[in-house]
Amino acid sequence: MYQDKRTGLYLPHGTRPQARGYSDAGASITRRALKGFQARSGSPNEDINWNNYTLRQRGRMLYMGAPLATSAVNTNRTKVVGIGLTLKSAVNRDVLGLSPDAAKQWEKRTEAEFRLWAERKERCDAIGMNNFDALQQLALVSWLTSGDVFAVFQRYPATRINPYSLRIHLVEADRVSTPNGMGGFTGWPAITDGRNDVTGNPIYDGVEVDKNGMVVAYHVSNNYPWQVTGEPIDWKRVEAYGQKTGLPNILHIMSSERPDQYRGVTYLAQVIEPLLQLRRYTESELMAALIQSFFTAWIVTKTDPSGMPFDEVGAGDIAGVPGANPKSDRVSFDPNEYEMGPGNVFHLQDGEDIKFGSPNIPTAGFDTFTKTFCKLIGAGLGIPYDVLVKEYNSSYSSARAALLDAWEDFRMRRKWFVDDFCQPVYEVWLAEAVARGRVKAPGFFGDPLVRAAWCGARWIGPVQGSLDPLKEARAAVLQIRHALKTHEQVARETGGGDWDENVEQLAAENKRLTAAGGGASPMTDDEGGENE
Repeated sequence: MYQDKRTGLYLPHGTRPQARGYSDAGASITRRALKGFQARSGSPNEDINWNNYTLRQRGRMLYMGAPLATSAVNTNRTKVVGIGLTLKSAVNRDVLGLSPDAAKQWEKRTEAEFRLWAERKERCDAIGMNNFDALQQLALVSWLTSGDVFAVFQRYPATRINPYSLRIHLVEADRVSTPNGMGGFTGWPAITDGRNDVTGNPIYDGVEVDKNGMVVAYHVSNNYPWQVTGEPIDWKRVEAYGQKTGLPNILHIMSSERPDQYRGVTYLAQVIEPLLQLRRYTESELMAALIQSFFTAWIVTKTDPSGMPFDEVGAGDIAGVPGANPKSDRVSFDPNEYEMGPGNVFHLQDGEDIKFGSPNIPTAGFDTFTKTFCKLIGAGLGIPYDVLVKEYNSSYSSARAALLDAWEDFRMRRKWFVDDFCQPVYEVWLAEAVARGRVKAPGFFGDPLVRAAWCGARWIGPVQGSLDPLKEARAAVLQIRHALKTHEQVARETGGGDWDENVEQLAAENKRLTAAGGGASPMTDDEGGENE
């Protein structure tokens, strides 16, 4: 008998174990290519929370300093939120027993009330800096760069001008952490695990959960880690939901990549290294091109090499210096000093010579290399190369395919964002509007099903756009004609509008045009076709 070194099993002499399944593929520890591939993965808390401080700082720095990272985040902001997702109330008429006209009237009234609160920054933002549309943009960018962001609901006294007390305070990811007094440590390295001494609940990077793993509270600090301030750091425990109302007190905007995950990971996490290396590479190539643009020379002299140089030459205008020529860019007029400048000619002394530098040109394959890198990074971020770098030089079919592919990611991310931020904010606001009597919603507080019916809503945002509007309009007409889509679906997807409102507006416009004795006749479906 002998012990197999790979498996640890005792086998008879002469017995040779055969590799099976993945043991001879991706799980092999004997294949040359995989011997050094020692992957170690722990729990989501160990893999994510213990590394999140570093990931946040790097993701945020790349957003601020790497153009490709900036493009990835800002493209998501523009396509997912744009100028802001607009509320379109959509109550469940079957549950509420409302007629179409009554439902439409209630929806318009509620939307007007919501705009009263949402369109003014001093009415919806706890710090008075952004209206609700701008809060959406800020929340999305912070979510992507930091991994998650929190919206704390605060209450201010209602006034005659602003009848609502609800305010939203966006809190950046860094401020939600495990308190020092409960086992956490905001220094370096950051310690994210702790336990609430009062409730006995474990805390994972500021998120307190009960014995079942359900989130019950968040711990929000008044300062950022390493913030230079004279105010001592302190944490406030914010319960996830109100005990009496059941409404959320704080919203956590994030996307999960693993079960039992309580904190988000920056959108740039998987491409941090290639983004950083690409930034360094482009900076070095830029510096090489910049050096090449300089006319650089070295003075070769046979004078005493042990002499100490004085009065080093600088650059720039020295107007105002006594004895200097204010119209000259020369810094020194010493005959032994030489300065570079446009059209300058100097006579050298005996024993001196001049040598001109000839720096290498930037790498010939720079463009091809960076494009390949951008494609890989774009694939990792879910944004095709054309959309990521805003370059649409390929064919119509290829460009459209890139836009369609990117749009799938944007729609998915918008759904996450609406579920985590927009819809909960609307429901909390609507509860106050109904409680104050400004919006009439019978049964709102009595039956959860009725409440959900009143809270129904769609959030209208940027549409996909088109490369050939005429061709895509014809396709939409065919889809409607064969019942593949409705007028309402096409109106929402192509322009983000409401078909019923469009019909009402067109009816009013056509009536006015007819009264004026003018107006063009309606276009047919085939007008502008191939046979025109």
